[in-house]
Amino acid sequence: MARIPRKQSGKHQGINRRTLLVGGGAAAGLLLAWGVWPRSYQPNLNAGPGETIVNAFLKIDASGQIIVVVPQTEMGQGVTTVLPQILADELGADWRTVAVQSAPISPLYANTLLARAWLASDWTRLLGDAGDWAIGQYATRGALMLTGGGTSVPMFRDAYRDAGAAARVLLCKAAAARWAIPWESCDIQDGIISDGGARRMKIGDVVADAARFDLPDILPYRQGQDGRLSGQDLPRLDTPSKIDGSHNFTADIRLPDMVYASIRQGPIGDAVLAGLDERAAGSVTGFLKLVRQERWVAAVASNWWAANKALDLSDPVFTLRGVPVSSGGIDDALEAAFAGSDGRRLYAQGDLAPVFEGATILASEYQVDAGLHLALEPQCATARVTDDGAEIWMATQAPGLARAAIADALGLPERAVTLYPLHAGGSFGRRMDWDAGVQAALLARAMGRPVQLLWSRLEDVVQDRPSAPAHARMAAKLGRAGAIEGWLAKVAAPCALTQTWAHIADGVLPHVAAADAADRATRLAVAGMAPPYAIPNWAVDHFPTDVGLPLGFTRGNAHLHSAFFTESFVDELAHLSGMEAMSFRIQMLGGNPRLAHCLSTAASMGDWQGGIAGSGQGLSAHMMDGAYAAIMVEAAMNGDKISVSRIVAAVDAGDQVNPDIARQQIESGLVYGLAYAMGASVPYERGLPTRAILGRMNLPRLADIGEVTVELMRSTADPAGVSDLAAPLVAPAIANALYTWTGQRMRSLPLVGAA
Repeated sequence: MARIPRKQSGKHQGINRRTLLVGGGAAAGLLLAWGVWPRSYQPNLNAGPGETIVNAFLKIDASGQIIVVVPQTEMGQGVTTVLPQILADELGADWRTVAVQSAPISPLYANTLLARAWLASDWTRLLGDAGDWAIGQYATRGALMLTGGGTSVPMFRDAYRDAGAAARVLLCKAAAARWAIPWESCDIQDGIISDGGARRMKIGDVVADAARFDLPDILPYRQGQDGRLSGQDLPRLDTPSKIDGSHNFTADIRLPDMVYASIRQGPIGDAVLAGLDERAAGSVTGFLKLVRQERWVAAVASNWWAANKALDLSDPVFTLRGVPVSSGGIDDALEAAFAGSDGRRLYAQGDLAPVFEGATILASEYQVDAGLHLALEPQCATARVTDDGAEIWMATQAPGLARAAIADALGLPERAVTLYPLHAGGSFGRRMDWDAGVQAALLARAMGRPVQLLWSRLEDVVQDRPSAPAHARMAAKLGRAGAIEGWLAKVAAPCALTQTWAHIADGVLPHVAAADAADRATRLAVAGMAPPYAIPNWAVDHFPTDVGLPLGFTRGNAHLHSAFFTESFVDELAHLSGMEAMSFRIQMLGGNPRLAHCLSTAASMGDWQGGIAGSGQGLSAHMMDGAYAAIMVEAAMNGDKISVSRIVAAVDAGDQVNPDIARQQIESGLVYGLAYAMGASVPYERGLPTRAILGRMNLPRLADIGEVTVELMRSTADPAGVSDLAAPLVAPAIANALYTWTGQRMRSLPLVGAA
């Protein structure tokens, strides 16, 4: 298996059968072996002048400023506001004094929730709680800091609440000691410690003393609603700096003696550099050097424009080994997968065989193309490499894995690499990869000075690792009164998450990871395919395949195609049964009241007309990781162009910490889903996309997006992530709406061809 050279190969290879069955028993050997590992971790934060480290998530300085440490990458989803809001609420802080600092790499910040979702297997499920524990320990001890899948709040809510409560207790103890009163009589409101009477004190006045006190065995949380910050539409902490331009993204980093680089990496697949015209590059003013590697070449210059121009003139030539990626080849591979022997039933309930035997079966086929990320900020990293080590500035959703990859590429121990995590100018999962950081580090070493590498938009599109393409064969048996008695979904799709993990954790080259995962049926590839409706007999089969296109972590991941298949087919069944689409769904949601409430609310707010011909109205509903949503859209076809005049969404995602940010994320997801439905896909031919200019991808513009209404349902449930929730809903709702407009079913994504 071809891999990127890694000195620590296998460090993050994951939980498998051999790992679990250590010592010959089931989980016994694993529990014993890991039980002797160190399990106590201390914060590795640096304290500035006047700052006191309270715990792993909080520092307070003598002026009373609350510095909240956030391990999650801010990509526009508001995590650097929501997590501090949880802590500040429990602490009793004045929101105007709250600041944010990125967390260093540490086991204390491991995202065990995303690790469990990503690394769960048949073996870990077989062991139940012990399997979950094993993955959690693996993630913690490997410091797997991961951002994605809407897991930030579900993962860290309790930790930030505990951190705020602990700080409040310690500060109250310090103040009470000065006043010679019981600490239980003290509280903190708006950043002021008081005893409920005339005595008042600022947080900063006693924070240095607070660290000397001990916490009680049971940590008390704040009671009552007076002065609470949770549930309030507080302003985002990153908004002012983004408005005045002082917010630093990766391309904003400036270092002494820094130079700039652009890069070419050849066609998609196993491409190696074969040659280039080095003399032509030298004609560009400001050009400094061409740096060659086996699979890429970069031009370095005094400014990025000169570097990119020199690279164009050098006209690099690559040799592509193997069959070039093409759209026809992708479709053929997906269809051929259905006839292969690797298919596997991953979800099932009841017994389909007697239901389908001799019955009239309704069937439809659907397909989706790979969807590009197209983040506003292309891949970028800044690096400085010296004899003492390396420093990297980049936005990354997996900082620990990125640091390990950079250290391996440079032949350095991880402790010699300092990674400064920055906010991303959009990501949608693209910043899970670390390639740009490795490339920038190698360039900085070759140049002997700091280098800022920025991919061109063309390079960003060519080398994108999009969402998985998929084909589905759906079949169902309708009974009396429109009840679905049997449901079978057969899905042919590669697994993007398996490929992503193989690349970012194990260093496997993307095209090799794609081929290596081709024979593995996995629930990750069909996540969201389990129907949310009360169907007595149903099953989901996955048929894995290698389509030749390296894939990546995306917003919604497999839910993007799963919701399209499921909700489009449900709508077809409603029409064939002669029932109105909302009522057809509602009758099957008696055991799912939260989703039923969302669906009825969206229909009511949108003035649902029953999906009558010419209405241009369509519905879809979906649930994901404890969040429920339904939308109604109004859409039409103007020639060969789709127009969406209205989107109404009803969402039950629990008791959201900052409802306004939740609405922002839902709105963002709706627009992302609209782009996924209308464009954001490109045909491939001879290993390259046939389009790379955004204006030719049929992406929605502001004029294409009509009125958007988001209703957050009141809920006392724990808050769920919403960043991925809305995107999968849009494409099926539009397809269902266009059926009422055109009388024809659209079963392929994108719904119309791009210009």
